[in-house]
Amino acid sequence: MIKQAVSFGLSATLTRAAVAVLRAKVPGGRDRWERKNYAGRTVELYAGPASALAAAVAVGRVAPAAGVAVAVAGACGAYDDVVGDGDPRRGFRAHLRALRDGEVTSGAVKLFGVSAAGLVAGAVLKERPLDKLLAGVVIAGAAHFVNLVDVRPGRAAAALLALGVPGLLRPGPGAESAAGVMGAAAAVLPDDLGERAMIGDTGAHALGAALGTAVVAGNGRAGLVAHAAAVVAAAVYGDNVSEAVRRAVG
Repeated sequence: MIKQAVSFGLSATLTRAAVAVLRAKVPGGRDRWERKNYAGRTVELYAGPASALAAAVAVGRVAPAAGVAVAVAGACGAYDDVVGDGDPRRGFRAHLRALRDGEVTSGAVKLFGVSAAGLVAGAVLKERPLDKLLAGVVIAGAAHFVNLVDVRPGRAAAALLALGVPGLLRPGPGAESAAGVMGAAAAVLPDDLGERAMIGDTGAHALGAALGTAVVAGNGRAGLVAHAAAVVAAAVYGDNVSEAVRRAVG
């Protein structure tokens, strides 16, 4: 448990330090780093890239390919945070319809970018073809799932802490990665719950992908199948809800 404790502590410390630096420097101006949350309160976005950085470093220390995948997922989320801000379209089908009509939305960039990163990382982390595919689905699906639950203050960070516990207790490299993800989530949770900050798509996708890599590292074929089925089911459910809402509002 020493390695897990070190990974947790380093990740939490790096997240807080990155938030402090971004808040002091405010690159690009304050407007870029502020959003209105669901209740209309102004919140900061520093926690997103800060936790994404910490998660990428944490899992990258265990498996460099995983760190790259997490960084790419965070970058795709950041693109959506900046370019897609205010876009009312939600769900895979909405963005695929737009793509069919010739419009490349930020949501489509995020969908294909995160999926590609997950598949590449899965191909590196596992040896057998089927395991490579399943690993890619788990990594990309976990990124989407965490973003899916990030609809109220603290919900995504709390979910990461809860979902990270099984991996933390399982011996092997996945435990260290899980601890790093949990450290970053724990660092942002107080401000997220207090509606002073939000992790946005940047943090949600990066932390979710990092959790996915921890799952991949700690599971064999049976575990990968179970987790892949779970994230696919969650994605289908979330997309069906988004589609139902779209039809209801016309």
